[in-house]
Amino acid sequence: MITFSYDLIYFMLSFFSSRPVYLVDFSCYRPPDNLKVKKETLKKLAQQYGDFNSSSLDFFEKILDRSGLGDETYLPGVMQSSPPAPSLTAAKEEAERQICGALDILFKNTNVDTKDIGILVLNCSLLHPIPSLSALIVNKYKLRGNINTFNLGGMGCSAGVIAIDLAKDMLKVHRNTYAVVVSVENLVEEWYRGNKKSMLIPNCLFRIGCAAVLLSNKRSDERRAKYKLVHVVRTHMGSDDAAFKCIAREKDNEGIYGVSLSKDLIRVAGNALKENITTLAPLVLPLSEQLYFAANLVARKVLKSKNKPYIPDFKKAFDHFCIHAGGKAVIDELEKNMHLSKEHVEPSRMALYRFGNTSASSIWYELAYTEAKGRMKKGNHVWQIAFGSGFKCNSAVWVAVRAVKPSANNPWEDCIHEFPVEI
Repeated sequence: MITFSYDLIYFMLSFFSSRPVYLVDFSCYRPPDNLKVKKETLKKLAQQYGDFNSSSLDFFEKILDRSGLGDETYLPGVMQSSPPAPSLTAAKEEAERQICGALDILFKNTNVDTKDIGILVLNCSLLHPIPSLSALIVNKYKLRGNINTFNLGGMGCSAGVIAIDLAKDMLKVHRNTYAVVVSVENLVEEWYRGNKKSMLIPNCLFRIGCAAVLLSNKRSDERRAKYKLVHVVRTHMGSDDAAFKCIAREKDNEGIYGVSLSKDLIRVAGNALKENITTLAPLVLPLSEQLYFAANLVARKVLKSKNKPYIPDFKKAFDHFCIHAGGKAVIDELEKNMHLSKEHVEPSRMALYRFGNTSASSIWYELAYTEAKGRMKKGNHVWQIAFGSGFKCNSAVWVAVRAVKPSANNPWEDCIHEFPVEI
């Protein structure tokens, strides 16, 4: 006769039942108004700081004017001083302001006991101080000694989704706990001062931003949570040389460091997106769309047909789209190729206009926009999609577990009535 212990029964039930991952709440840091920078101010800053020739200045102004950014984005104070005074100390101070600004809001809104946080994942591509930024958080908020902490570096604008995926995996292993994900970027020492045009583009697009997310695997949090995580799909194109090199921090011919954006970027992003949706489509699309997609794929791959790839109608799967606000061209391309409406890409365009490219945190400013507009209904599905160096395309799919209202200190709360604006 076989007997089972209660522990074995519990283990078997835990193993065969999926643990849901809930998004309790998230917050986005909004810098103080004195850090706002107009495009005309930025043009003057470029003339004062750097060794730019007239051709580079003309190119800088042209890209800035076409960028889709407005006049209320934010740059670090040390970058707006005359002359700018970047330093490692200033960079660390700026990082702490952003990180703590987002976390203070998150902890206040959720009333979570920081001793209950068992997992901390932070992503920042450009700043890696010692002690680490995750250690800074542990020290600042006196998190517990057995917390699992992670720092993700050099992974670009898609690292926020990677951080969510890592936190999700950890929550599958560690029961009855919270995970905090922090997505931040640091610009203080990354202003390019040379004349290589592909390295000037980040100067035009990147701005201050930080988001903090509280995840839970506690079933008791379902009632107060905003969303449940449904899928994460990650695509890595790094084995292809052109994809690997299309975004890179490197020296120019004069030995000046900067982040270079290749002319192949849009093409590489398109290929990465195709690979990503090939995996995502069967998970989220209704059967009719899956059949169209599968038939087209077989015809092209097996029968060697010259038919164009069929782009599924993801509007049948998702109610809201949070496309990384990497730049106007990226948003335009996805709107066109995926046959999205202006309202579908509105959060991305307005986040780019109001806050600029805030790197991995941009998808959270976009979700905050959707909430501030009062558009998030119970059962709505959200697709967050981000592109990053490596080259990577990553997707996160969420479902709203209730009608979601914006939390206190939503970054759009006092200006949402002004949007959308024509760009």
